[in-house]
Amino acid sequence: MSVFELIALLLVLTASFGWVNQRFFGLPGTVGVLVMGLAASILLLLLELALPQVTLYDDLTEIVREIDFQQTVLEGMLAFLLFAGALYVDLGALRERAWVVGSMATLGVLISTALIGTGLWALSNLLGAPIPFIWAMVFGALISPTDPVAVLATLKAIKVPKTLEIDMSGESLFNDGIGVVLFAIVLSIAAGSGHGATGFSGALHLLAVEAIGGVLLGLAGGYLAYRAMKAIDNYSLEVLISLALVAGTSALAARLGTSGPLAVVVAGLLIGNRGPGRAMSEITQRYLFGFWTLIDEILNAVLFLLIGLEVLVLRLDASFGWLPLLTVPLALAGRFVSVLLPVAVLSRWMNFVPGTVAALTWGGLRGGISVALALSLPEGPHKSTLLACTYLVVIFTLVVQGLTLARVIRATSADQSAV
Repeated sequence: MSVFELIALLLVLTASFGWVNQRFFGLPGTVGVLVMGLAASILLLLLELALPQVTLYDDLTEIVREIDFQQTVLEGMLAFLLFAGALYVDLGALRERAWVVGSMATLGVLISTALIGTGLWALSNLLGAPIPFIWAMVFGALISPTDPVAVLATLKAIKVPKTLEIDMSGESLFNDGIGVVLFAIVLSIAAGSGHGATGFSGALHLLAVEAIGGVLLGLAGGYLAYRAMKAIDNYSLEVLISLALVAGTSALAARLGTSGPLAVVVAGLLIGNRGPGRAMSEITQRYLFGFWTLIDEILNAVLFLLIGLEVLVLRLDASFGWLPLLTVPLALAGRFVSVLLPVAVLSRWMNFVPGTVAALTWGGLRGGISVALALSLPEGPHKSTLLACTYLVVIFTLVVQGLTLARVIRATSADQSAV
């Protein structure tokens, strides 16, 4: 199929599933599309078992395989989704919670990676299907960052205390950039290929260069776009400038070896907080923010559909045993500890609403980024196992945790007036 035909098929499926969900089921939009995509994939699997002569399953599987999920998400959708999410974050409130967001996005990811990686290594040895320690750490790195797309989409559907919302959205926007860099470092060690990260000090240097470089690039690009918008009053051109900012910043970050996700988040924060009232007229604000809201909703729906359809490609093998299923509570436990430690330390100086640890733990949704990173793993004896573990954790967090997060927050928060 041509690229246009693939895009057309995805849009038709997304719109159709979205309509059926809205008309008959009423699940939150993105989760509804994911569930329907997953259900369609499972039905095709059952159809193949019942009627082996039917080739529909194989035909659709080949179509899904034509979609480069990793490139589509990490090098395509992610920049636009992160920018759209960052536009709506209150920079003043984020600044007040900087220590919380910063510690969760850095130390939290490192703690989670170490705990989940070590746990997976121990479980695999206990179950008689050992995974080398370094490859278990690769899994820890790819599954630890919360997915900003999933978290922000969920926060739109529920009400949470303001400080908790800033903690959750801020962490999800920044920790994926850190997580992607950490994943690249650990993978380079596991695969024996160089990323310039020789030893612990080299890894820290690379992490700092990518992170700081991404922030500086985002500041420079965002300020340039802000000044360009301030000099004119033309809503269509200013929307085009915002599109150019996202695409150009992301492409330049890839060339310079800095973090593209961090760059577009910083640029989005700058435009979203300085643009209104300083560089945009009321009509420009209405069109620009409305445009990015639509982009966010459409790309979210398409991404969640892709996650649901990936089961056509990611076949679960009985030889994996209980390991993928046991990875779900392992990921939850790692998330709990990585949240508890920073909150316990920072609570001496900062206020947290009641139930913060429970909300951040249960709200630690994983999504397309983890699936994309898992699919980017080089072929080897452990890739299929790690893919299965990743997919089950992602589906559990998006469907079970995503749909019950509001209940968890209501049950654990004593400050109901803030909700």
